[in-house]
Amino acid sequence: MDTENTTTPTLDLEPAARQVAELLPGIEDRCLTGPTPCPDYEVRDLLAHLVGLTTAFRDAARKAFGPTTDTSPDAARPVLPDGWRDTLPPLLDELVAAWRDPAARQGMTRAGGVDLPGEVAHMVALNELVIHGWDLARSTGQKYEADEANLRVSLAMLTPSDDNPLPERPFGPPVPVPADAPLIDRAVAMSGRRPDWQPGG
Repeated sequence: MDTENTTTPTLDLEPAARQVAELLPGIEDRCLTGPTPCPDYEVRDLLAHLVGLTTAFRDAARKAFGPTTDTSPDAARPVLPDGWRDTLPPLLDELVAAWRDPAARQGMTRAGGVDLPGEVAHMVALNELVIHGWDLARSTGQKYEADEANLRVSLAMLTPSDDNPLPERPFGPPVPVPADAPLIDRAVAMSGRRPDWQPGG
């Protein structure tokens, strides 16, 4: 019996990737210039960032190093490609498939110009999908029901610990929320976002 697999379930990006893909048909062109919880990002920039990170973490899983894995996401403002509604869903499928390969989680890999263990990159990819999926849903007035198991991974990754006392939060320090707040609110708040954020607020 494989005791490792019985004690540590393998994370699957499919639920988070599917939730992002299901938001795309509800985004009209007029929404692209709307605000998002990400400072200085309009909806089009957030979508472009999702295209970029999906490609980067797919290649990180494959250990296909190059410009997609070696470039910091802060190097330049992301540009939304034409046909994003058609290209992003297959990219998300490729991301999910790439991380289902056990070899993706072995050894070291690279994403955003940073070398990190494959298992850590896997969790980072999941967190990116979960939190930016919430960003996209909130920005475009759509419902978002993240998978509980994935939310717990995101919350654990974002919560300070002895091993990681101050996880990087590009959107600011954690936002206080009640201890009994919904899991999605706690994860979003720990990422430095206000759970009550609205496009007009």
